[in-house]
Amino acid sequence: MANPLLRPLFTRTRKTLLIPFTSSNFSKPISPIRFPLNPLKPLPSFDPSTSHLPSTWLIARFSTEALIHSSFSPSLIGDKDKLKGNKKSLKKSRFDFTKVYAKLLPTVILVGRPNVGKSALFNRLIKRREALVYNTPGDHVTRDIREGIAKLGDLRFRVLDSAGLETAATSGTILSRTVEMTGNVLSRSQFAIFLIDVRDGLQPLDLEVGKWLRKHAPGIRTIVAMNKSESLDEQGLLAAAAGEAHKLGFGDAVAISAETGLGMAELYGILRPILEDYMLQLPTEKKKDEDSVDCEMDCGEENLPLQLAIVGRPNVGKSTLLNTLLQEERVLVGPEAGLTRDSIRAQFQFDNRTIYLVDTAGWLERSGKEKGPSSLSIVQSRKNLMRAHIVALVLDGEEIARKQSSMNHAEVVIARQSIEEGRGLVVIVNKMDLLRGKKNNSLIDKVLEIVPQEIQTVIPQVTGIPVVFISALEGKGRISVMRQVLETYQKWCLRLPTARLNRWLRKVMSRHSWKDQATQPKIKYFTQVKARPPTFVAFLSGKARLSDTDLRFLTKSLKEDFDMGGIPIRITQKSIPRKTPSIKTSKIKSNSSPRLGPRGVSDKRSHSSDVSF
Repeated sequence: MANPLLRPLFTRTRKTLLIPFTSSNFSKPISPIRFPLNPLKPLPSFDPSTSHLPSTWLIARFSTEALIHSSFSPSLIGDKDKLKGNKKSLKKSRFDFTKVYAKLLPTVILVGRPNVGKSALFNRLIKRREALVYNTPGDHVTRDIREGIAKLGDLRFRVLDSAGLETAATSGTILSRTVEMTGNVLSRSQFAIFLIDVRDGLQPLDLEVGKWLRKHAPGIRTIVAMNKSESLDEQGLLAAAAGEAHKLGFGDAVAISAETGLGMAELYGILRPILEDYMLQLPTEKKKDEDSVDCEMDCGEENLPLQLAIVGRPNVGKSTLLNTLLQEERVLVGPEAGLTRDSIRAQFQFDNRTIYLVDTAGWLERSGKEKGPSSLSIVQSRKNLMRAHIVALVLDGEEIARKQSSMNHAEVVIARQSIEEGRGLVVIVNKMDLLRGKKNNSLIDKVLEIVPQEIQTVIPQVTGIPVVFISALEGKGRISVMRQVLETYQKWCLRLPTARLNRWLRKVMSRHSWKDQATQPKIKYFTQVKARPPTFVAFLSGKARLSDTDLRFLTKSLKEDFDMGGIPIRITQKSIPRKTPSIKTSKIKSNSSPRLGPRGVSDKRSHSSDVSF
């Protein structure tokens, strides 16, 4: 059996280093320093198959994590002070990005031709799988601009994921509109990462995208990233690919792999100095806004950022509504159904409140036949519905007037699922501008009457769901929508004190008609245990329970008396057992009762006096 000292060598050969005793290092203690990824090989004179380890060798185990810009040198062995100084100099940064408000961070946009891995790199940088990633060479998965906060080491910056650029696209097509949208976003970006597929080599479309960047963004610092380089790294072909990438005219390229994380340290080394220079050049006056925003966010639940999800069937105007609320062309819109694939998240301020908008893809029923990006879009829409605080269900006003029905099966599913998950619901009827005219006046009146009635019929457990009629294309109804959303959110976050609830309960129970007064459940007290949505607990004495009719009566009374219509309310009940004397307490009472007489004289004294007589 081999020597136990050799077990670390056989089990973790990449983490074992053999160092001979020489005159240069014999008197110095060996410190656990870090070395490059490839450890030193043992000298030829050492035979690891033997059980005897020569005394002139010392086994030292080291971590395989490599320091940036460091190399092995025998003179560094045992020099702890020098190594610690190098580590501090490597970690020390001129600027702390983690303490900067998101609006002040520099913006980096990811550009390139289709299917080069922009969305995969976006997910790698934000450390979440938000952007849809699917290998479709003949199709464009990403069509809108997606924004997130990148976390690369100690660096923080805003990163934008753009659609694949095809500069020769026909005017008016989806591709031409995506190119135009990317050009508009470049105006608010400071840096760009130009991605190319190193496995395919430099394509003519890459050269066209490079010319387009120099034309539309001459003042933006551009970094060329050779993506999908994990296979070429083993074959040693990266040097040739890097030389070919110089034709783009943006300097040296960095080899990365968004899928495996290869090259992120090199990308960090390139981005860090230019991002630090940008932050140090910002005026100090902008930092005052950061403190004011932080104070607003710490004032309570009602002032926390509001998550608003816009859902509905395809081609009802969800993306147009998002652009109207943001007052900018943020997402792609058009007459084509199913234009939105990714769930786009955007942030804006309304009445000094931070609101996160999420534009979801068109809600479709899962038939099991969906393939590719459409199947991923359905799953992503359902996830965003669960994360939202308020759900804005968008309906088509023109279709309602034509079919004399406000909601189909898919929209009923959305509304019921939102209520079951405890979310606030706001119904928005869009495209009301198409019903104008003398002949359509009666249709408008019918739509205004049909929608609230049918919603109440479909969702009877929640009364007073707000309905807003707008025209997102003309920008009418924007303020009404946001005010209704904020009002619903305040109700959703409402908290009522226990004393007020119990005073209300006494009045309510007195006017409730009970079937049997003898078996009437007695509510000891009524309290709210949580908000978002409001959840209440009724504590009952005895074994009697509140029936479903009683619970519906309490829910309806809460909504009417405290103006909580349009949000789900949950009421649970718990029974309080009656206090019964236990065995121990009964024994203690039985033992303690005869101990003292009526005048404080014990039985023992009285008994002894009887004996003395």
